[in-house]
Amino acid sequence: MVTQVQLFESRQVRTHWDENQQKWLISIIDVIQVLTGTDRPRKYWNDLKGKLKKEGSELSEKIGQLKISAKE
Repeated sequence: MVTQVQLFESRQVRTHWDENQQKWLISIIDVIQVLTGTDRPRKYWNDLKGKLKKEGSELSEKIGQLKISAKE
């Protein structure tokens, strides 16, 4: 798996190009950190998923965790 780091407002966002599906996969944790500025983006994401579920929103079954190299 080839992981690339993209920059958004000088912050790193991990990405991966899936050749078979012809689409980019992007780390939601990195995006949340960039957009919210939180120090705990994984907790923010878990809390958000819980809140959405309580409100009746349906999360995609395709949301999963990919093995992307951690930030240095």
